[in-house]
Amino acid sequence: MGNNNCKDDRAALIVIDMQNGFLEEESSLCIAMAKATVPACSRVIRFAREKQIPVFFVTRIYKEDGSDVEHTRKENWEAGGKPLTKSSKGPLSIEMPAEFTVNSKDFFIVKPRFSAFFATELDLILRRLGVQKIYLAGTTTPNCIRTTCYDGISLDYGVTVIEDCCSSNTLEIQRANMLDMKNIGAKIIDADSFCGESEEE
Repeated sequence: MGNNNCKDDRAALIVIDMQNGFLEEESSLCIAMAKATVPACSRVIRFAREKQIPVFFVTRIYKEDGSDVEHTRKENWEAGGKPLTKSSKGPLSIEMPAEFTVNSKDFFIVKPRFSAFFATELDLILRRLGVQKIYLAGTTTPNCIRTTCYDGISLDYGVTVIEDCCSSNTLEIQRANMLDMKNIGAKIIDADSFCGESEEE
């Protein structure tokens, strides 16, 4: 696989867990800073499509009985109205922001845990597409973005994190995790840089 500096590498944009159950404050799983990233995420999604960069939406959908909810989250999930099930509605739902205007060319993957690679077909599809570089956006930075970043690096993908398209519950958490990912070898950019870099793909 290639590295972050190789402009000939085929790229993909991976948008993680941008669903009402993580975005809306009424949900017990809400990430405080997540909803504010919707405009930046929408922008990079649109730009990726314009440049024919594959867009992957990787999300959570829990079973109604909670049998697949992480044991560390289950008590909060049950007490908070059981968000992110297929029957959940409104602010607790699995729906993504309308601004994303998903289309038939996008890829949709449901992940059972934090990393987009864990027990999913993501790696297989990326390799079939010849993808060597992945851009990460979504929530939450210390959990799903970070574990996907580390797994991506372990699988020899060039990993770039779009910082203003990611979110945490506090700025301190956000900054610390961005620094850790940078130190392990990920590239950290913003949405403006993504659009500029993608023009060179």
